[in-house]
Amino acid sequence: MTTGLPEVPGAAPRRVDPFPAGPASAFLAACRRQAVHHTPVWFMRQAGRSLPEYRAARREGSILGAIADPELAAELTLQPVRRYGVDAAILFCDIVVPVHAVGFGVDVVPGTGPVVDTPFRSSADLRRLRPIEPETDVPYVLRAIALLVDELAPLGVPLIGFAGAPFTLASYLVEGGPSRTFGKVKALMHGDPATWGALLDALCGITVTFLRAQVAAGAGALQLFDSWAGWLSPDEYERFVLPATRRVLDGVADLGVPTILFGVGTGELLGLMATSGAGVIGVDWRVPLDAARRRIGDERAVQGNLDPAICLAPFEVVASQARDVLRRAGTDPGHVFNLGHGVLPETDPGVLAALVDLVHDEGRAGVVR
Repeated sequence: MTTGLPEVPGAAPRRVDPFPAGPASAFLAACRRQAVHHTPVWFMRQAGRSLPEYRAARREGSILGAIADPELAAELTLQPVRRYGVDAAILFCDIVVPVHAVGFGVDVVPGTGPVVDTPFRSSADLRRLRPIEPETDVPYVLRAIALLVDELAPLGVPLIGFAGAPFTLASYLVEGGPSRTFGKVKALMHGDPATWGALLDALCGITVTFLRAQVAAGAGALQLFDSWAGWLSPDEYERFVLPATRRVLDGVADLGVPTILFGVGTGELLGLMATSGAGVIGVDWRVPLDAARRRIGDERAVQGNLDPAICLAPFEVVASQARDVLRRAGTDPGHVFNLGHGVLPETDPGVLAALVDLVHDEGRAGVVR
């Protein structure tokens, strides 16, 4: 049996999943809290600098330039599927692509992240956030998805599309780049809630349209990254952020694909996140998964949550910590194994490959033996 994917110079030999997905995906089943034959696993930032074949293909160009090349974006998305045998692929893209595409003036600077030429400062800046027209503004994203579905569908490996949640996108636009305090964001949301609400409304519209276009092109699941929500108190999150997140998830609910909501440092927000409408709540490494399940409740699946830094340790340490995550996930259906954040660039790909095998062999939640 082979994967059916083309070889790439510098890539590791193809790995064959010991639990073929067949017509039903273990990842999609787990997202829906259905029984599975093995615990599914994928990694955030699994297509990235930890892979030598990624570095060879990406070279030194702009990440936005790579995303705008559908063949390259598809290739970078496929690399971890070949190497690791993960149960889902995630589109090679970036959360700022839609706001970049509508001309807000966002770039991604290596070593820094998203940077905004002229940050959002007042209601006058709302005119800079026109509605997105996917076929005109991001045709390269839709083309990459079409290429990927042709490769992945025969394997039963779904493609995860994604977007930034309105709060996290707003944070970049208001702060002008990554922040350690989110002072400008909090000053705006508390000091001018009307403008803050209008900003999130505009971003909701862009995000819903972008996500729906990804599903129409063939994405089988969606993840909403609210990377910076952990900087908020529960009251701030509930008042200023959660309504917009719900509008986004409501805006794609009729599509019938699993939806995942993930944030970093959101342990105190998990109960609120569970009311967002997402079918799966991503959990970072700071909250034990059994405690997270109690906070989230029985009606939602969970995703996570091995500390990415643990993957830099000897594999016996990684294996021990992964088994603890699997134990805490319990035996009830609805666990997608992942890291608690993205793969670190210095991670040994061999460790991740062995980790996938361990999770497939030893995962417990909802598994039919």
